[in-house]
Amino acid sequence: MEVSLCLGLGFASYLRQRLLEDGMRFSLPGPIPVVLLASSEGIWRLDTFELLFIDDDFLTVTITRFVRHRSGSRVHVFCFDGNLDLVHIGTDIELFVQKKPGLSAYAQDPREAAQSLVSLIEKAKEVVPAELRDQTPVRVGATAGLRALGAGKSEEILQAVRDLLREKSSFKNQPDWVTVLDGTQEEDYMPFSLSYELIFGGLLVSDKVTINYLLGNLGKTYADTVGVVDLGGGSVQMAYAIPEKDAEKAPKPADGEESYVKKLFLKGTTYHLYVHSYLRYGLLAARAEILKAGNANGYSNCVLAGHQGQYKYGGNTFEASAAPSGSSFSECRADVVKALKVDEACTHMKCSFGGIWNGGGGAGQKNLFVASFFFDRAAEAGFINSNAAVAKVKPSDFEEAAKRACKLNVNDAQSSYPGVQKDNVPYICMDLVYQYTLLVDGFGVDPQQEMTLVKKVPYSDAFVEAAWPLGSAIEVASSS
Repeated sequence: MEVSLCLGLGFASYLRQRLLEDGMRFSLPGPIPVVLLASSEGIWRLDTFELLFIDDDFLTVTITRFVRHRSGSRVHVFCFDGNLDLVHIGTDIELFVQKKPGLSAYAQDPREAAQSLVSLIEKAKEVVPAELRDQTPVRVGATAGLRALGAGKSEEILQAVRDLLREKSSFKNQPDWVTVLDGTQEEDYMPFSLSYELIFGGLLVSDKVTINYLLGNLGKTYADTVGVVDLGGGSVQMAYAIPEKDAEKAPKPADGEESYVKKLFLKGTTYHLYVHSYLRYGLLAARAEILKAGNANGYSNCVLAGHQGQYKYGGNTFEASAAPSGSSFSECRADVVKALKVDEACTHMKCSFGGIWNGGGGAGQKNLFVASFFFDRAAEAGFINSNAAVAKVKPSDFEEAAKRACKLNVNDAQSSYPGVQKDNVPYICMDLVYQYTLLVDGFGVDPQQEMTLVKKVPYSDAFVEAAWPLGSAIEVASSS
């Protein structure tokens, strides 16, 4: 897929240059599409790349991306010009469509998981001309959500998807194009996206690319970029740019782990990006870890009073009943610290949690953008405007919100937080305590440090969602 895409982009660029040198006027007969389906925390993504000559010297790349996210499935369509600037699609900066549920909902039924992609494939058909579909590769890449299910179940789902694509898809497909990605690929891009219009900085890889792209930071020094923490459902990612001398001193990862440092070339500048994906520490997965850590007495200190039930995640079921006295901020925090393994032995100079090297900190981390479930819970807890695209907060804001939530019973919480889905209400104390503890004890952020919660980033005359699909597209287009 990557090879096919690079060849397509490279050929178009080469052809364009030769035509310009020869003084010829020419236009391609139609788009050259490439389709990619990807999954992260239950995310599926479908990318269509179209290359068009608008005139003698203007190359446009249109990227359509279908994402199966933790909260469901979604499709993004982006369009770049020859300068790697976003071009409007109609009146909008992107096309965006969303649906539910996500891939993890079908853990016990691989065929149903595959069938959930049919509507996305149909959307792709609306974008890719019929005469080009059999030339259009489709690739599936699953990440945290599928990895959390274990090798056996994830492979069953992948095989069901392969069968679906072979039997019912009109797109070009191969068995080895349906795979599980490593945990850092999704996070590699969000930071870059954010930086383009505002700061051009942070690099998470996918999320970091996205954020720094939109902020206008790509091409600047690493110290002028922003760091990104992206809290998904199955994993949490930290990414920020570090100096080359620190990158050279990075410890070797444990067997089976990805390298701590990614080297990327974007907008004419080389970046060394510290990036790590903490599997099982996304918000939804962390609930399971917290329940396991603090359920010795058959109840949880983090579950709101009045709730008696079970929590299901990744095909497993966990007891999730409130303590007789209800939830407690301090006792819940102790359970979260235990689940995070904050005190685990650190064999490096500096660690975050679980004995993981934290990248060393520094200038690339001073300006922190925090995304996904951090934004969602802050809006639901009422300390930021849910309609805002970005908001300035401190970790202590999550602490204060957690203390308020932990004092409530489930019925009071339902009325106090009308924006929280009913199934999530019993866990509002747990979620907020986890987010505060993750930032302060896990990542070492000062409780009073100002951070930027981000959902969408202002770009040109529009707002663009700070999500990793755009960052992934940026790296592909940037390297062509």
